[in-house]
Amino acid sequence: MKTKKIVVLGLLTTISLTIFMIESALPGLAPIPGIKLGLANIVTLFILLRYTVKDAVMVLVIRIILASVFAGQMVSFLYSMCGGILSLGVMAVFNKLLYRKFIFLTSVMGAMAHNLGQIMAAYFVLGMSGIFVYVPFLMISGVVTGLFTGFICYFANKNIPHFDMK
Repeated sequence: MKTKKIVVLGLLTTISLTIFMIESALPGLAPIPGIKLGLANIVTLFILLRYTVKDAVMVLVIRIILASVFAGQMVSFLYSMCGGILSLGVMAVFNKLLYRKFIFLTSVMGAMAHNLGQIMAAYFVLGMSGIFVYVPFLMISGVVTGLFTGFICYFANKNIPHFDMK
């Protein structure tokens, strides 16, 4: 991997981690546990638009590991990893199918997939089928938060200059 690309991906990892840490310090958006804006996802989607899926996976995994260590929430590592990987996979598919257009739709689908990934992880960890009552609320929040993060990513992608990685 070229030095410029390593530096840019390192900076994007740092930005993503910083956004995550700030957001985790803020109070929840709703009385339902687990509903957040998911602002760090903006960076993941941005990387999918500009670079490769492999780059996005690398940044996502590093961010989740570091966030779990720095936030002292190793118990949330499994939830974050399941939600993050499922979200990234869904966004990568939609990004490819939609030819990197309709960032809003890609973001919404990623947010909904993230919520489903976390619910599935919670089901396997806790073994409670009652956890699925949250699904409709999390899908609605996924649409709202996905639109918001997609909107921000759209403008970031439009206004941040491209760097030559060669």
